[in-house]
Parts: sequence; C-alpha cells; structure tokens
Amino acid sequence: MKYYFLFSEGSKINQIICAVLINLPVFAYGACIGWMSPMSLLLQSKDTPRGIPLTDYEISWIAAAPYLTCIPANYLMAILSDKFGRKKTLFFISAIAFACWTIKLSSMEVWAFILARALFGLTMAGCYVTCPMYTKEISSANVRGMLGTLIILFHTTGNLFLYIIGDILSYRTILWICLTLPTVHLVLFIMMPESPSYLIKQGDTEEAIRSMAWLRCRQEDDIKVISEVNQIKKEQMKDDGSNRFVIKAIFQDKILTRAFVIAIVLALAREVCGSIPVLNFAGEIFLKSSEGSGIVLTPNQQAMALGTVQVIGASMASFPVEKAGRKPLFIGTAFVSGLSMCALASWYVARDYNVYAPAWLPVIALSLCIFCDALGLQPVSVIVTGEIFSFKYRGSVIAVAMSLASFAAFLQSLFFKPLVSAVGTHVAFYFYGLVCLVTTVYVFFYVPETKQRILEEIYEDLKTKKEKKTEKEQAAAIEAGKVDV
Repeated sequence: MKYYFLFSEGSKINQIICAVLINLPVFAYGACIGWMSPMSLLLQSKDTPRGIPLTDYEISWIAAAPYLTCIPANYLMAILSDKFGRKKTLFFISAIAFACWTIKLSSMEVWAFILARALFGLTMAGCYVTCPMYTKEISSANVRGMLGTLIILFHTTGNLFLYIIGDILSYRTILWICLTLPTVHLVLFIMMPESPSYLIKQGDTEEAIRSMAWLRCRQEDDIKVISEVNQIKKEQMKDDGSNRFVIKAIFQDKILTRAFVIAIVLALAREVCGSIPVLNFAGEIFLKSSEGSGIVLTPNQQAMALGTVQVIGASMASFPVEKAGRKPLFIGTAFVSGLSMCALASWYVARDYNVYAPAWLPVIALSLCIFCDALGLQPVSVIVTGEIFSFKYRGSVIAVAMSLASFAAFLQSLFFKPLVSAVGTHVAFYFYGLVCLVTTVYVFFYVPETKQRILEEIYEDLKTKKEKKTEKEQAAAIEAGKVDV
C-alpha cells in the first residue's frame, strides 16, 4: 500500500477538506439570513440596543435588500469566477461578508442595516453560483453528489446556529462571532488549490495536474490523475469551437437548450415548492394549530424547531444522493412535498367549514415540506445544474437559474400575504402542491440521471429516439462509404 503523506493513496480526504472550506462562506451566509429572525424581534422591541425601535417598513426593507442585489450579483459572480478564478472569487465573497458585519458593528442607523444586507446579496450570489461550481470541479465522480449536498447543509446549519446564539447571547457578541467566520475562511483557504478546470482553461496544465494530484491524494504522474485532466481538456476543446456568446450558443444547440430548460425548471421548483412562505408563515400556522391544545411556541422556538428539521434533512441528503441517485431523490421529495402542501391546504379548508381537523396535521405537513426541501429539492437542483454543463456554460447557466430563483423568492416574500388575503390560504398551498406534483412528472420523463456520469453519457439521454436513429444511420453510411473505398 502506497501512502500520500498521512493518507492512503486515492483517499478522498483532501477533496472533503477543500469542499468544507469552499462551503464555509455558505455557513456565514446562512448565519446572515438567520440573523433576521431573532434580531428583528429585538430591534423592534422596547429593549432594542439602538434606543429607537425599527418600524415594520424598515424591517421589511432590511429583510428584502439581499434578494434584490442578489439578482444582478449572480452574473457578476459568474463573470468573476470565469475571469479571475474560483479561488479568488471565494476570497472576494468572504471579504464582502467581513465588510457587512463590520458595517453592522460600526453603526445602528437604518441605512447601515440596509447597506450591510444589500452587500450580503453579493455573498448570497457567490454562495450559490461560485461554491457549487468550485465543489463540482474539485470532486471525483464517486463523491461529487455527497460533496454537492454540503451547500444546503452549511446553509441550514448557519441558520440554526444563529437562531440558537440569537436566543442566548447579546447583540454585539453575536456580531463579533459572525465577523470571525469570514475572517477564519480568509486565513484557512489560502492553502487550498484552484479548480483544475479553471487552470486548464488558462492553459496552465502543469498546475492543473498538481492541483488534481493533491485533491486525489495521488502522484502527479498517476494514470488516473492524467486521465481526469485529459477528460477536462476534451470537454473544453469541444467548447472552443462553439459560439463565444454563451446563452446564444445554448439556444443554437438542441441538447444544450434541453439541459438549460432542466436547470431552470429545477431552480424554480425548489423556490416555488412552498418552503419560503411556509418559513415566513410558520408562526401563524403554529398559532392556529395550537388553539385549544395548550401548546404554544415563541417565534424563536418556532424558528429553532424548523431550523432543526432543515438541518436533519440536509445532513441526510449525502447518502441517498449517491446511493439512490439524483433523479429518484428529487422525485421522491417533490412528491412528498406536494402531498404535504395539499394536506396543509385541505386543513385550512376543513377549518373554514368547521370540519374537525387534527391540530398536529399542519405541523407535520409544514415539517415535511421543510424536510423534503433540505433533503432533495435544494441539493439536487444545485448538483444537477453543475453536472449537466461543461466549464464554458456552467457559470452563466447557474447565474441565470439563481437570478430567476432569487426573483421568485423576492416576489413570494413580498406578495404572499396580500395574495393569501385575496384568494385564500388554501388556494395558495394547493398551488404549491400542484407545482411540486407537476415537477415530479416532468423530472420522471425528461431529466436524465447524472450520478457518476460524464457529459457525453448525460447528453446521450437528452437526445430523442429520432435523433439517435438519425445518428446511427449517418454513422452506418459513413462506415459503408469507408468499406466501399
């Protein structure tokens, strides 16, 4: 047995370490999103550390600011990642996070809160554009799915972490703890390698081999290392002959167009599955379901309960995503989420007509929706989008998908309550249930399995029977022509 430093040859440990550090900014971003739950209550209370409580209008803008700036920032992160590299872009993401917490520590004016949260939109974009790309490009096929689920695990864990410390620590202590997160990342990530795909795109094959060898715990002349580097080169050589305008090139190719549609559908499905309004609407649901039961949770206890459910779902995702595959996991979680939303809607209908409905039903339905979102809908949509495109298209497609998802999240956050008042809560949740069930059918028929497969194999599944038949006939004609000669 040969050994590579402290670990056996071919060990996955370096990939795991690198992936964990790549996703550390996601943990910091999750903490930022979670910060709103306990801190908005504090900053609007009579005990607010700023002296004057914030109004609902001010809190609304503070909460919505990152979702607005995230939309253009998605494209910025895609450009930075392709132009300057994944590693430098990740440093930029943590530097922005550091600046945001510094602003909050420096001032308690409303403009400072809004500015800090708006800047966090850049961090949000980087976490969901750069981090999944980087993770995919440093991972070998047999752990690509498992490492790809880290983004959701770190996001949900960051949320829960802030819910907990927000309940027990002082305002400024929380800010100082949050400031240490990007600081630690900036120091530790210096030791990590650049993505081999980016290095090859830059023409630095020797450095790409060194990076790949370290990630795979193998010698630089190992045949498996050389094979992976050559496979990346092969993919990028195909891209070199295509249109330099990425989105235009996608729509000029039938297979790429189908892959693009899949990426958009999965991204929108994860945002319109009901999890966003469920999280925002949880307090009222808990309150209504607990009437007469004697069980009442404080808003922060509700947040911690849902945060725990999310973390459990996200922590369990790595096993089924590699064993069962991406497609079965998404289908299963979308189907269960759809049923839970329909059950929640039915509970509201029964309640409106004074028909008996158990108090535990909405809590179970709500928890199932959040659990399925963290277990399958979120991680699989991110993983698959990174796996069905080559280096040239990956960043741009993820940016477009994330922008549409961010816009959908913003609209739901802003207009959910007015719509509910207009059409009824049950109509809204039936709609979310229908979205999940329709997406289940779409994924079953149109989305290929991507687990441990190269692009050529995935794109072969995206071809229609007629296209495959035509290709076979053309290949047979060419072969026959060679024989005649």
